[in-house]
Amino acid sequence: MASFPLSVNEKLIARPRTVGELLAPTSPFDKKCGRENWTVAFAPDGSYFAWSQGHRIVKLVPWSQCLNNFLLHGTKNVANSIGTRLPRQNSDSGQKNKPCEHIIDCGDIVWSLAFGSSVPEKQSRCVNIEWHRFKFGQDQLLLATGLNNGRIKIWDVYTGKLLLNLMDHTEVVRDLTFAPDGSLILVSASRDKTLRVWDLKDDGNMMKVLRGHQNWVYGCAFSPDSSILCSVGASKAVFLWDMDKYSMIRKLEGHHNDVVACEFSPDGALLATASYDTRVYVWDPHIGVILMEFGHLFPPPTPIFAGGANDRWVRSVSFSHDGLHIASLADDKMVRFWRIDEEYPVQVAPLNNGLCCTFSTDGSVLAAGTQDGSVYFWATPRQVSSLQHLCRMAIRRVMPTSQVKNLPIPSKVVEFLCYQI
Repeated sequence: MASFPLSVNEKLIARPRTVGELLAPTSPFDKKCGRENWTVAFAPDGSYFAWSQGHRIVKLVPWSQCLNNFLLHGTKNVANSIGTRLPRQNSDSGQKNKPCEHIIDCGDIVWSLAFGSSVPEKQSRCVNIEWHRFKFGQDQLLLATGLNNGRIKIWDVYTGKLLLNLMDHTEVVRDLTFAPDGSLILVSASRDKTLRVWDLKDDGNMMKVLRGHQNWVYGCAFSPDSSILCSVGASKAVFLWDMDKYSMIRKLEGHHNDVVACEFSPDGALLATASYDTRVYVWDPHIGVILMEFGHLFPPPTPIFAGGANDRWVRSVSFSHDGLHIASLADDKMVRFWRIDEEYPVQVAPLNNGLCCTFSTDGSVLAAGTQDGSVYFWATPRQVSSLQHLCRMAIRRVMPTSQVKNLPIPSKVVEFLCYQI
């Protein structure tokens, strides 16, 4: 079994440039179990980077400070060199708070992280609100942490203080995602087989429980317009939910093993899912069709064998902001960068014991977390998007597939707009 088909010369595939690394602190008494870095996250405005170092600890670091130290120190361990706190401006000065580094003890093993920022004009979905503990302003930035004991803790990023403690899940909170619209609606995915919808503008009131998964829920992701939620889990599950009605839209059928990660493209026209069946599928979520398949094992395992431990389990997938590139991380000790219009990776990077990956807010860097609590960073493939692709993304942000297919335009243009060529 190989990581690439025979027609591909692995030596000719480019290697991305290593930008830097953040190594978790170690001690001679450090237990291996519990050190895993299950999750990394970038703030929506690019101001902060957060990662779980293992053993209950989350580190929040100003991203610009990270980059500066990467440039200064090359690829050396810079975890200790970014400990200098930047002064926090007095709120009376009229200046926005400058980022400070924080180390947060969450009280239990951290499985998931998500940043959320507020838009004041986005009203809470809860009616008859007479009193609030917290008023979220324009410059509010929150960090949600999902824990091993089923709790979700919400932190103020600028101060590192605990704001809310949400306690309805009964098992591990495996993933978290905020609605991108600034409403501070948070969705959590848990091993208790449910997804829960929380309104943080209503002091963390739980609005809805989404039921449908028969087994563990591994991941969840909002579409860019916040109207659709994708959830993935054990037993090949890929579900799409209408987040206005809180009802299931459809199930996507095609994977052969547990599905563990998902993410929408920036225009919402595509959905990438990663599975232990050694594949990443790219779907048209509006019609439930697989448009692309990115394989990590050749020849690919047949469905009956796809459930076995084959050292090629795909653990994470992330869409770049340019809508052209996808990153995947698998158990074969490689991170792959794909173009959505090419069958094989355009770049690969070695990584031992990788667990998660995500693109930076501007798409210029990929961060990947590992089993020893560390994070590694690479410069991502860069290219100028074609005018056609930029136009396609602009159209697809506002138009689902069914409407595109009804446009009075040539069929080839329709196929291009639907990512079918």
